[in-house]
Amino acid sequence: MPRQKFDCVTVSKASITLQKYLPAGSDELTLALLRTAPIELRISKPRKTKLGDYRFPTKGNRHRISINANLNPYAFLITLIHEVAHLKAFEDFGKGIKPHGEEWQHTFRVLAKPFLAADIFPNDIANTLITSLNKGRASSCTDLELYRTLKKYDTPLEDHLTVEMVEHGKLFQINGDKIFKKGPKLRKRYKCVNVANGREYMVHALAEVKIIENPNHIKSA
Repeated sequence: MPRQKFDCVTVSKASITLQKYLPAGSDELTLALLRTAPIELRISKPRKTKLGDYRFPTKGNRHRISINANLNPYAFLITLIHEVAHLKAFEDFGKGIKPHGEEWQHTFRVLAKPFLAADIFPNDIANTLITSLNKGRASSCTDLELYRTLKKYDTPLEDHLTVEMVEHGKLFQINGDKIFKKGPKLRKRYKCVNVANGREYMVHALAEVKIIENPNHIKSA
């Protein structure tokens, strides 16, 4: 999917297009959020390593934010608020702050408050998001409970499995590529062995995988 660009100056003209990525009733609040600074918003093709990102302006350019196009509306909105919070935190507190430090956490809570007050999110997402905000996380990737709750609203996929659903010792494949044997859990990740080279890797608990039904057909190192 090609990236789509939304210029903050003319964002009202793009609101109908942007609307398909957002939860019902969030349009006005989202447009107000985007008008807080000169932002270049891009809807990006899906990325495996991140849901969105923020780039500080250089040489007179605009602030740049990109959000993955394949996110469900609630995940899209939370990711957008997350990235705008980076922008506002850097503007208000300076570039020397930690990316997800106290200043960013405070800013995220302030920006998220109007959306929570407007009942944009279903109760389970709202409650989990509030808990995440109070813990100082406010990121769907670092807070597994928020990530799980948001994933409930994804379009159902055939054979949808995550690493944490795979039995210990079973083989699974990620992205139709490398094959791993599931090992013990260490915090948010599982220690898994790549059957091709015998090396150990830490795999995220919520990584989407496919079970290998016929392990005898797999060649190990």
